[in-house]
Amino acid sequence: MTFPAAGQTLPELALPITAGAIVAGAIATNDFENVHHDKAAAQATGVPDIFMNILTTNGFVQRYVSDWCGTQARIAGIAIRLGAPNFVGDTMTLTGEVASVEGDRATVSVRGRNSIGDHVTATVTLDYGSAR
Repeated sequence: MTFPAAGQTLPELALPITAGAIVAGAIATNDFENVHHDKAAAQATGVPDIFMNILTTNGFVQRYVSDWCGTQARIAGIAIRLGAPNFVGDTMTLTGEVASVEGDRATVSVRGRNSIGDHVTATVTLDYGSAR
């Protein structure tokens, strides 16, 4: 990949939301809230099924951007805002665009949508160091 330009779009990535991914993400991040692994407990709160935690979402956003930029850059910062939950059986589609480039840094805007709406909006700052 060459150094990014403002306005450049990232390829779309569709991620199926499975119970395994939600539970594994919660366990890996030491998040033992029952709404992330116990369907009955989640439903008792008024939602249809277990749902993804923010740290798993953060990991998916980082993976999406890292897969695109490869080893030429490192993630220097990330800001995430959650919206509609990711429930089992849905699909989250990630899209992104290079919002700006200043010096050796690029800022990428990321959006992850599911059937309810925006699950995540994120801003990822990439540091290309001497990769230019």
